[in-house]
Order: sequence, then C-alpha cells, then structure tokens
Amino acid sequence: MTAAPLLSLTDAATVAVALPPSRAPTRARTQATPRFPGAVSLRCRRTRPLTAAAATGGSPSSAAFHGECYVVGDNIDTDQIIPAEHLTLVPSKPDEYRKLGSFAFVGLPTAAYPIPFVVPGEESSRYAVIIGGANFGCGSSREHAPVALGAAGARAVVAEGYARIFFRNSVATGEVYPLELADSGASKECKTGDVVTVDLDSSVLINHTSGKQYKLKPIGDAGPVIEAGGIFAYARKTGMIASKSA
Repeated sequence: MTAAPLLSLTDAATVAVALPPSRAPTRARTQATPRFPGAVSLRCRRTRPLTAAAATGGSPSSAAFHGECYVVGDNIDTDQIIPAEHLTLVPSKPDEYRKLGSFAFVGLPTAAYPIPFVVPGEESSRYAVIIGGANFGCGSSREHAPVALGAAGARAVVAEGYARIFFRNSVATGEVYPLELADSGASKECKTGDVVTVDLDSSVLINHTSGKQYKLKPIGDAGPVIEAGGIFAYARKTGMIASKSA
C-alpha cells in the first residue's frame, strides 16, 4: 500500500483558516491513537501518558500539564532536537517511534547541557515541559523534531519565540503544544528540574519551585488541532475529510 503524503504547509494553512473560534482542549489526552498504516502523519501510539507524573502526586486537569521542566536557551535548532542521522527512523513503527524519543535533544552540547533530556538507555524523559528562549526550532524543516519530543513524553514547549516551521509542524503532528511566552525571562529564571504547571485555560506558566508565574499567549485555534491528534485527525473529526470508517 502506498503511504499517503504528509500534509504540506499549503494544506495546513488551508485547514488552519477553517478552524473554529479559540477554545481550550476538552480533555486530557493520555495516549495517542495510532493513525497507521497509511503514513498521513508522524504520530503513533505512546507507551505512557503524555503528561509526566506530578511531583506532588496530583492528577493533571483537562487543560493543564504538570511536572518537571527542562530548560534550554535561544536558537535551539532542529539538529539539536533530533540529529539528521536519526531521521531514518519511521514514526509509524512503534519501536522506532520510541527510539526517536530516546534521541530527543541528543544533539545538545553536553558542556552547556550536562543533564540529558533522556537518560542514556531510557526511551522516555522525566520532563513534561520544555522551556526555551527565542527562535526555538530553527534550522532545517523536519517533522521528526516535535515528534521526538512528544515520543519522549514532553507535553508542551514554552518558549519566547519559535521558528515558524517548527510551530506548524508541532500543530500538524499534534505532538506537543508550542506555547509562546508573553513575558520574557522564564528561560533565564527557571532551572531544569523545577516543578511547573502549564495552565492552558488561564494561559499561564507557574513555577512552583520559585513561586513565579509567567503569562502565555493563548494557543488559540491551534489548540483543538493538537488536542485532536494533529491536522488530519482534526480534519476527520470536523468532517473536512472523510473518516477512515466512512
């Protein structure tokens, strides 16, 4: 069977124009639904809940993600997120999807980031939220970048700014919420391992370790697309394209 092509940026933009008014996700997604065979996107089944376990033992709400954060700086490019030699991994295959997660952020220089995002030998990360600086996801276009972060267990990226292609790939694949800070300072003030909550309803990042809060720009119309599991799942859900069962 010939695999369906990935959604182009033009197609994604067309669907985005037709999105409904902004709203928060209606429920927490604890496990992704596989959408293969027929590689219409880069998502696949996860082996554990997307939201990392809360340090306090509490359960995340339907529109909030709680756990430890991993902090990176400005201009984190896609080769640092997932180096090119790992792009031969096929996310539609569960074992390769998990392996993609094990390589997330392996391209970061160890001198600057001595704490690995994923411990060597593991397939998932302890960090539910990634906090970054400006121009996160710059560099070459690769859908594997948000997929690797999602496969590792990250639920949201909170950054001061994004390369547009990474933002759109995050929405199209439905892997992570690419949230933008309305205020600067989080990537400098937060530390890897801080316990944080991302509240989508209130558009706020709360650092429970430091006691500080940071305002986020609303995710807007991209939210329902990510919650649905990506652009194709959203299009099927809303009747833009025929469902698989049709």
